Amino acid sequence: MDLKEILSRLEIGNEVEIVKVLLQYNQENSQTFTFDKNEENLQIKVCRSLLTALGTQEGPCCQRASLETLRILSRDKRALDPVATREGLLVLAGLAQLPSAQDGADPADSLQEDTLTPEQESVVVEALKCLCNVVYNSPAAQQVCADLKLAHSLCTHLRSRCGRHAVGLFSLRLLFLLTALRPDVRASLQSQLPAVRLLREVLERTLQVCWVGPYEAGAPEPEATPLPTEDNERAMEALKAMFNLTLTDPAEEDGQHQVRLIIGVMRHLLLLRTETEEKTEEAHSHAVNLLSNLPAGCLDVLIDVPVQGGQEQYGGNNMAAVQVLLDFLEKRIDKQGSNYKEGLTPVLSLLTEGSRRHRHIRRFIKAQVLPPLKEAKVRPEIGTTIRNKLVRLMTHVDMGVKQGAAEFLFVLCKESVDNLLKYTGYGNAAGHLVAKGLLAGGRGETKYSDDEDSDTEEYKSVKPLINPITGHVEEPMPNPMEEMTEEQKEYEAQKMVIMLDELIRKGVIQPMGVRKDCTVAPLEETLRQHTHESSGSDTD
Repeated sequence: MDLKEILSRLEIGNEVEIVKVLLQYNQENSQTFTFDKNEENLQIKVCRSLLTALGTQEGPCCQRASLETLRILSRDKRALDPVATREGLLVLAGLAQLPSAQDGADPADSLQEDTLTPEQESVVVEALKCLCNVVYNSPAAQQVCADLKLAHSLCTHLRSRCGRHAVGLFSLRLLFLLTALRPDVRASLQSQLPAVRLLREVLERTLQVCWVGPYEAGAPEPEATPLPTEDNERAMEALKAMFNLTLTDPAEEDGQHQVRLIIGVMRHLLLLRTETEEKTEEAHSHAVNLLSNLPAGCLDVLIDVPVQGGQEQYGGNNMAAVQVLLDFLEKRIDKQGSNYKEGLTPVLSLLTEGSRRHRHIRRFIKAQVLPPLKEAKVRPEIGTTIRNKLVRLMTHVDMGVKQGAAEFLFVLCKESVDNLLKYTGYGNAAGHLVAKGLLAGGRGETKYSDDEDSDTEEYKSVKPLINPITGHVEEPMPNPMEEMTEEQKEYEAQKMVIMLDELIRKGVIQPMGVRKDCTVAPLEETLRQHTHESSGSDTD
């Protein structure tokens, strides 16, 4: 269907003919995402005409077809000028049952979602989809929506809107986009509305959370049916919006109370199953992202579930949720072709801070990740255990992944350099120790309980034979100089000096030394420092 034909029918104003051509265009272009640049002006004219038609009292069928066409055209950023205006967005907001507070309307006066007919509901959904596209593609539309306070109107109706799947889903998606793209909208919602609490209540209803303690949700039954797809989709959008709103500390008076309730809901979500393994992993990913935003001091809610009970060796705490997080970490490490930084950094950060702040979480994770060593015949980075996988990540090309894995293992070792080297070898840990200024040994700044001797008898027997650089017992290697004469040895030494000098002059390598504070610096600088200290002591 040609856009010129649509424009001519819109100008004539025959509703039946308009619906007919729009439905044909929508069917032909439902999967169109790239548009002809030569038709840019024509697209703008069609968008303007559609907005004019939508501003009149048309029937739901014509409104739905017009909105669907507008949604398709709004995929092209160049066609958004007529839509990304105050007038255009007010038309779409009105059709989405989102009256603007800035437009003199009271959000509470909008049509209640439980009174919508199926035809009206389809119009509301299409209008919300249009708003999502326009807000995503147009900074001008984002500014107008912020001025109109559409996010406030969305929050006002979160409870009732989520009673209908499609309306709730796209309302939450629009709220996510507004809070992701506009920091001022986030700040406004945090200061003027209990938006985080509203989103938590939406999650509680969607996930059917039943509280059995102050911050303890009842555990899902083992034979319970998986979370339905519709509920899972709605929960994911709510989690994404809540992530945006928790990027800074909650502004509500009962902020800590709300944080603990959120963590209680996240624990419930981690123990739920969805209809597919991929959807379950996606849910866990969003839960991890949100938990990473929250104060680590409140993560005891993940393990403190008195009603369900726990394990005596971990102070009576329940480690089921922590085990899910560990399993999630290993799946992300094993995932081929994934973005390691995006996939691993949040869960590594969460487990690191949880272990740093909570002794029982650290003890449980260390028992899984760094169990007592029984032998040291294989290098720490070789193997299929989670310890081997994390040690390999310590030399990953991505700095964020490398530092995250190293810090996680460092905290599990109570920030003891000697313990870390025992499990990783000096070669794998050197970069992290340099960054922390601990190359000469010692401990980090966090205070932990006294070390316990976790070495097995088997490990103690081979400990003197372990190469501290590689972290394992090496097979005896033949001496390559054993058969050489003194002249050959001198020749090879001179050859090596020449090669090193050439690499230094070309800037390929740079000799380094260790400062007094155990940080690394160019060799000349460290020599000057040592010379200055020596001359000072001689003078004394």
